[in-house]
Amino acid sequence: MGKESHYNSKRDRVFLRAIAGPYNLKDELDRLRAMPRVIKGKELLFNDGPQSYSKHFVEPEDGLTQTLHIHLEEYAPGGRTQKHGHVNEAAFYILDGVGYEIHDGIRYDWKAGDVAIVHNNCVHQHFNADPEKPARALVMKPKPMMMFMNLLFQKQVIPRPTEPAPGAEGFEPRHFDENYNHPD
Repeated sequence: MGKESHYNSKRDRVFLRAIAGPYNLKDELDRLRAMPRVIKGKELLFNDGPQSYSKHFVEPEDGLTQTLHIHLEEYAPGGRTQKHGHVNEAAFYILDGVGYEIHDGIRYDWKAGDVAIVHNNCVHQHFNADPEKPARALVMKPKPMMMFMNLLFQKQVIPRPTEPAPGAEGFEPRHFDENYNHPD
């Protein structure tokens, strides 16, 4: 005889695994209320490089939010990121510069003031099209929520460059930029 399925049309179905442990709403609210409400961008430095840099304000591991991952990207003149894909979608608000994305082999151009959307499961890469000026984007993703739902797939196709883009040798990200009136 075969094994009977756990599914039974006469019982309620469970769509997500149960959260087990000492968690309770009061403890969680106390924890969240004790967390900082303002992240000081000036206290964070960009990391990675030499063609693309990141400054992470809210990440899944810090426990500040339950649904958002927010970071600032800076692309060196002529720079590019790694080519990669992941389950979570992302919105890139372009603060300054000009560039383009390659999503599943299709090019999409952008400039300051635009929003570039990366859809779920899209293999993509970001490029600064200006060989002389950097570009910046504020990135917002629902990554913590996707992790909670166990949608963890992420794959790197082409690694992040280890050498500067031609002509951008010696470029340093604008760690302490105080001009937030980014041009269009």
